[in-house]
Amino acid sequence: MGMEQSVVIASLLGLLGIAVLSDLRHHRIPNLLVLLGLGLGLAGQVYTLGVIGFGYGALGMLIGFAVFLPMYAFGGMAAGDVKLMAMVGAFLTPHDALWTALFSLIAGGLCGVLIVLVRGQVQQTMGRYWLMLKARAYFSPAVDEVAGKPFPYSVAVLLGTLTSVFWLPLGQ
Repeated sequence: MGMEQSVVIASLLGLLGIAVLSDLRHHRIPNLLVLLGLGLGLAGQVYTLGVIGFGYGALGMLIGFAVFLPMYAFGGMAAGDVKLMAMVGAFLTPHDALWTALFSLIAGGLCGVLIVLVRGQVQQTMGRYWLMLKARAYFSPAVDEVAGKPFPYSVAVLLGTLTSVFWLPLGQ
């Protein structure tokens, strides 16, 4: 990873850190932060790769948005999380944006399982899933069930991005 790319990735991780703090404290990700990130991501792409970098950043942004949009459409995530993933994609090549979005979805699932385990609701949650499987229908979580409560998905986006940045050789 070159010096320019290191600066771009450090900027991305800094923006994600701010998004996570905002999500944890206020349960929202500011649009201004996302817009700033989109601009910085696209500018960083152009700076490191030239004109083609703009196309990479725009396509990466669309991939991040498209992968998360169905989750928003079905009520599984907030709009800020979708916009945040689009921002992350603007910093990455299309290939890396796709892997980062997939790693973020996996991280979100693992965070959900961890929350259910920590809250001691494994039996309750698995029982509901078993009933849904048998009935072939969706049953909403109980009022006291942690599986029905939203959690700051920006944490999963950060974990997915860190996995992608440090596990996969970006841009290769």
